Amino acid sequence: MIGRVFSIEEFSTFDGPGIRTTVFLKGCPLRCVWCHNPEGQLFEHQIIKSPNGCLHCGACLDCGERLTGERKLVKESIAVCPRNLIRECAVDDTVQELCNRILQNTEMFQKTGGGVTFSGGEPLAQYDFLWECLRFIGSKTNRALQTSGFCEEEKFGGILEHLDYVLFDLKLIDEKKHIQYTGASNRLIIKNFETLCNSKIPFCIRTPLIPTITDTKENMEAIGSLLKQYNVCYIELLPYNKMAGSKYKLVDKVYNPPFDERIPVETQKEILEQYGITVNVL
Repeated sequence: MIGRVFSIEEFSTFDGPGIRTTVFLKGCPLRCVWCHNPEGQLFEHQIIKSPNGCLHCGACLDCGERLTGERKLVKESIAVCPRNLIRECAVDDTVQELCNRILQNTEMFQKTGGGVTFSGGEPLAQYDFLWECLRFIGSKTNRALQTSGFCEEEKFGGILEHLDYVLFDLKLIDEKKHIQYTGASNRLIIKNFETLCNSKIPFCIRTPLIPTITDTKENMEAIGSLLKQYNVCYIELLPYNKMAGSKYKLVDKVYNPPFDERIPVETQKEILEQYGITVNVL
C-alpha cells in the first residue's frame, strides 16, 4: 500500500510525549482560512517554489511551457533552477518503507518516552494507509495521532484501537461558524470527541488561537463548557503564528486571513480556568 507524505520532522518535542518523529500525511478535507500547512491540503503531488532568492530567470516556467504548452512548474523544473528553490511537495512511500524509517529512532524513543506522531493535512484522510502503518509499528513504539477529528465515526473508532495517544483539535464549537471558517460542519468532530472521551486512550485537546475567530469569549466559554461536560481537565492553547502566511507563496496562493486583531492569551486562559481546566500555552 502506498501513502503520500509531504514532510517528516524528526526530534520533535511538540507533538506528543518525549522526542518524536512527526509524519505529515498529505490531504485534508477541511479548508481552514488560517491553515498553517497549505502545502498539505491537496492530496495530489505539487511542485513548490521558494520565492526567497529567486533570480526571476524564467527557466523553470520555460521548462513547463516546452513540456505542457503552459507556463507552469513541472517536475522537470526542479533540475533547471539555478538556485535549487524548487522541489516536489510529496513523497510516495510504502507502509514498510515509511515505518522502517520511523523505527530507526526506536532507541531514542525508548530513552525519552517518545514515538511517532502522524499529522497532516489530516492523517485520517489517508485512513487505510494510516491504519496499516499503525498496525505495522504495533507495540514497537508509542503511536500518536494529531487530528482535526473530521472523519467518519466508524473509522475514528477503528483507528483508536491502534493508538497510544491522541492530539485532538477543537477549533470552533458553533456549527455555523465552523462551516464559515473551515468549510465543513463540526458534527462529526464533536461526535468523535465524545468517542475519544469515552475511550481509554490518553489524549490532549488543542485549540489554535485565531484572532477574532477561535479566540473569542463565546468560543472559549463553549469549549470550556464542553470539556467540563466530559470531565476533561486539560487543554493546550496554540497562539497564532504571525508568519503563518509565508508558506502560501510556495503553493502560489495569496494569504488573506479575515482578521487583524488579537486578544491577549491570558484572557482565554482565564476563561477556561473558570471551568476548572488546566491550561498550557505552547
